[in-house]
Amino acid sequence: MLPGIARQTLIFLDVDGVLIPLRERSATMDHPSIGAVTHAYGDSGNPLLHRLDPDDGRRLLALNGELVWATTWMAEANEVISPRLGLPVLPIVAWPDIDDELAPGLHWKTVSITRWAAGRPFVWLDDEITDADQRWVATQYPCPALLHHVDPYLGLTDADFATVRQWLGRHRTV
Repeated sequence: MLPGIARQTLIFLDVDGVLIPLRERSATMDHPSIGAVTHAYGDSGNPLLHRLDPDDGRRLLALNGELVWATTWMAEANEVISPRLGLPVLPIVAWPDIDDELAPGLHWKTVSITRWAAGRPFVWLDDEITDADQRWVATQYPCPALLHHVDPYLGLTDADFATVRQWLGRHRTV
């Protein structure tokens, strides 16, 4: 990075359990547009896409960070999820084919995400983050990082967005 030029904080996004909750969402004040995704795009063979909340795309874009897919959906996240949420094509973390020896309890994504972040502050939204991941990143990663566990039955909520906005406000890079 050039001296004096800051780059946005990275925001790594998982899909299943984060954007697509495990439990059926109903239209509420927090999620008024649930179900609109299926009507506009069909289900593309995935019976859970109707659980996406199209408003999540607007709320993610408003976070003032660089969004990155960190999901096993890989390129399908851009093909299937992005259009339904009104997101642009996003970069994708490529997962290694070879399993490295992991510290006990460490999520298999953790090391790859820190390598991809390459010394930039980041937020990671996932439903499988553990205390082991928190400890490992706190001791092994040189920049601020928020590893935020999302309740997989609820998906992203207003409280999750508030937590991320608050953290980003304290760790502004742009």
